[in-house]
Amino acid sequence: MMLLEYMVWGAWYPDFSAYLGKVLQLSDGQVGGIYSLLPIGCMVAPFFVGQLADRFVPTDKLLAVLHLAGAMPLAIMATARDYDGVWIWMLLWALLYGPTLALTNSICFHHMPEAEGEFSLVRVWGTIGWIVVGLLLGIGIRGWAPGLLGGGFDGMTLAAGLSAILGVFCFTLPHTPPAKKNDSPLAFLGALQLLKNREFAIFLGLAFVVATELMFYFILTGPFLYAIGLPEGQAPAWMSIAQAAEIVTMLLLPKMLNKWGIRGTMALGILAWPVRYAIFALGGPLWLVLASLTLHGICYVCFFTASYIYVDQVAGPEIRASAQGLIAFVLLGAGMVAGSWFAGYIAGLYKDDYTRIFMVPLVLTVLCAVIFMALFRPKAAAH
Repeated sequence: MMLLEYMVWGAWYPDFSAYLGKVLQLSDGQVGGIYSLLPIGCMVAPFFVGQLADRFVPTDKLLAVLHLAGAMPLAIMATARDYDGVWIWMLLWALLYGPTLALTNSICFHHMPEAEGEFSLVRVWGTIGWIVVGLLLGIGIRGWAPGLLGGGFDGMTLAAGLSAILGVFCFTLPHTPPAKKNDSPLAFLGALQLLKNREFAIFLGLAFVVATELMFYFILTGPFLYAIGLPEGQAPAWMSIAQAAEIVTMLLLPKMLNKWGIRGTMALGILAWPVRYAIFALGGPLWLVLASLTLHGICYVCFFTASYIYVDQVAGPEIRASAQGLIAFVLLGAGMVAGSWFAGYIAGLYKDDYTRIFMVPLVLTVLCAVIFMALFRPKAAAH
């Protein structure tokens, strides 16, 4: 399930921005707007689909319906020829797919008695799926036209097929009946009381800014790699280096937390961001830029994954779930929505001058690192 879940996303995400700009001739702002739609889906999802799973519909059946329905807008987007055609179908797909990111997690926790120790061994297959589909597109299925269906973007067509396969597969998942809880869809707002904690308030503000800078990587790395000499269509394969590094870092995370603690681990993660963007801003050589993709594992795991662990440490049992909802809303929702528009705006402002473009996230992540090191000093967690 996890393998296919992230293959659907990874089939189009790394290379679609280059296709939108070069083939459909969309502006950078329009590309940023399209990439902001999935985070919007992740923000909206808990307010309606989460309630269906909690109260009315078995999670396994709901996953099946969402993925089967999601195959249609993906297939249509593969051959869409203008901004409006891509935007409306991307919005529909985002509203269908966004909820599945949480539902696939919840179905695992429901059926895994030792979820704390076992979940990462299941979730890592999502990262493997991203790598597999990237290699498939970069090495096996090449070119944007003619596509698998006679034209358009191959990655989106592949995503549609994978979504249909996953939808059918979900009917074989263990039955997971609704919990029928009466939790409010606004329950995560209860976690706002944590903002009275100075360290948590600093952390949440920095997390939002760092999440916005992540979209410079997701949206602009593909076009940037082509601009500095990577052959067309190979970005997904080479960008899978980042996911391979993410797997290694995930396996090392428990040791890092044990040795350096939550502050030291998150510091390593937040310092890796400006190093990567500094290399991008240099604009080459190509081998150095490709090597710097390995920093994504440290950037993402040591900061984002460690963030969930930190929130679990500081939140009391009565608001722990709400606190996780709040940080997910900031990192995967609001931060990425703002980042999509911001990255698109900066790319449009500086056109193809990638040195000036990547200086923006470089400066911002340096500021975040300085503030983090100077002000973020959490107390040891009480367990």
